[in-house]
Amino acid sequence: MSQAAVAIPIPAERQGWSRFTGFVADSVAMLTRNIITLRRVPQLLVFSTIQPVIFVLLFVYVFGGAVGNATGLPYIDFLVPGIFVQMSVFGAMGTAIGLASDVKSGLLERFHALPMARSAVLAGRTSADVVRNVFVILLVSGVAMLIGFRVQTNVFGYVGGIALVLLFGYALSWVFAGVGLAVKDPETAQAAAFPIMAPLVFASTVFVPANLMAPWLQPFAEHQPVSVVASAARALMLGTPNNGYVLQALLWIVGIIAVAAPLAVRRFRQAI
Repeated sequence: MSQAAVAIPIPAERQGWSRFTGFVADSVAMLTRNIITLRRVPQLLVFSTIQPVIFVLLFVYVFGGAVGNATGLPYIDFLVPGIFVQMSVFGAMGTAIGLASDVKSGLLERFHALPMARSAVLAGRTSADVVRNVFVILLVSGVAMLIGFRVQTNVFGYVGGIALVLLFGYALSWVFAGVGLAVKDPETAQAAAFPIMAPLVFASTVFVPANLMAPWLQPFAEHQPVSVVASAARALMLGTPNNGYVLQALLWIVGIIAVAAPLAVRRFRQAI
């Protein structure tokens, strides 16, 4: 019997709900499920927190003296907004690994048999990444402030920069959702995500200004999305020249979601 011929009864408590109401309720349920997973497997949250803290300490105390003079800012101030963006990229990889694990374990097939909005599985997973990123960013902010990071604008600039970083991480989660659903294996998903992540993070202005890079690499480093979001976050938090970075960052975020979300939903339907 084809999947289209299977009639899934609607629970009594959901009768009369609109499709949107059902989608929201299902998304919240999936968000809760993924947050509970983090609570029950705290190693995931611990390691995702330790890594950015190590990056902050390593770059400030090992490379800060060599790079700091080229940034025009105290290196800790230059670095921390970039670390926030790096965390959002690394955190989005969790979407690929988690969804690939769900496919491999057969969990998505169980969700498919339930009377729920199928796209809520993806919405819940990507939203859970935002919640995790909030926790990690707040913790890293505390560590950074202990070693000298200072917001040079105001609390609204800081919150605006964090919100922009979180939106960027959310957009990337849809990209990596498609990757995880395509490969259907957590180890392969991690390996497949790295070629996407590495050029975006390490060939960017997260750690050093573009003018310290090879001339042929500078145009890419200055205009790729990770660099644009990092520059926008610095403009909001530190008052550096905006040069349209905030608008460019928002356009990147909208464009990534507009392309990646439909592709991920299509891949999700094919995966089950």
